[in-house]
Amino acid sequence: MSFDIRELFLIRKDITFLNFGSFGACPKPIFEDYQKWQYELEQEPIQFITVNGLQYLKQSREALGKFLNADANDIVYVSNPSYAVNTIARSIDLQEGDEVLTTNLEYGACDKAWNYYCKQKKAKYVRQHISLPLTTKEKFVEEFFHGLTNKTKLIFISHITSTTALIFPVEAICKRAAELGIMTFVDGAHAPAHVSLDLKELNADIYTGACHKWMMTPKGSSFMYVKKESQEKFEPLVISWGYEAMFPSDSKFLDWHQMNGTRDYSAFLTIPKAVEFMQQYNWKEVSSSCKKTVRENALRFCELVGTKPLSPITEEFLGQMFSIPILSTEPEKLQRLLFEKYKIEIPVMRHGDKVYLRYSINAFNSQRDLDILYHAVSEIMQTTDLITKNI
Repeated sequence: MSFDIRELFLIRKDITFLNFGSFGACPKPIFEDYQKWQYELEQEPIQFITVNGLQYLKQSREALGKFLNADANDIVYVSNPSYAVNTIARSIDLQEGDEVLTTNLEYGACDKAWNYYCKQKKAKYVRQHISLPLTTKEKFVEEFFHGLTNKTKLIFISHITSTTALIFPVEAICKRAAELGIMTFVDGAHAPAHVSLDLKELNADIYTGACHKWMMTPKGSSFMYVKKESQEKFEPLVISWGYEAMFPSDSKFLDWHQMNGTRDYSAFLTIPKAVEFMQQYNWKEVSSSCKKTVRENALRFCELVGTKPLSPITEEFLGQMFSIPILSTEPEKLQRLLFEKYKIEIPVMRHGDKVYLRYSINAFNSQRDLDILYHAVSEIMQTTDLITKNI
């Protein structure tokens, strides 16, 4: 490219930003599109919210549907994947003794939601143990289905996990579940524009993903996809004008979940611009380059702290993020030190009794950013006890 692509982003220049995975970062053209919608909303809020906005949402869902290969009317926008998880968990028909099968590596907020609703309904949330490091997709699938019983009502599984940054073989999971007649719900918070995603081919019954992460839209723009034949099973999380609507549309699914009170849905409307942006800058190539950088640096970080990677260093298991297993009794203090002293924005995450330092890479990052992290970790290990080398 004949220009510095980093100039397209609003990220502070004094920060080494290695945490794209948490909330993404919005490029200037997409952020300007966001502000355009907000300005139109304030110019004529009545027409925007009650008339024009519905058409804008339709156009946006059509763009996202094309991007994900799904019917636009099978997609509804939500603020974040946790909202979608709560929507499904609250209204799914779980009876006493039923089981929801998942892994022991899921996102903590989702674990909390499922535990809450399963407890209410006297069902069981089964967190099947997955051995780390991963070795093959086949072994993962075999180990996961060891948790299956005749009481399993639903499979809930991440496409890409938050703390471990591992890509799970959800295609194989969904295929086998379909053969067994078990409903699948994939948490794809990190997946859209990060890995190849074709919802029709994947054939999950339910899928939720964040657009504000790797699709780079403004914060608070995510989606929930439900197959047509299952849509009426799930009631809205918020009962509002769309429920038993006076003037129903041709989709009860959209009425129930899209029309839930006054809100600024400008962020949802930037999806067409985000898709256009990625096409304009050949984002598949950008993403591929970022993944290569992630893999090329993985082993040296593990060697530095004396640990082993959580999977083979291949694109099969790793995307634009890598989690370094570290020994630290004070991960929160370590995270603040990295930010306040070294100006590095990076998460240090607990998962059970494990701790992971996760770097994520996008277009504005360079090898220099990972070198800065490497030197910071080296110095911290020499001068503090916040990271202990595993010998």
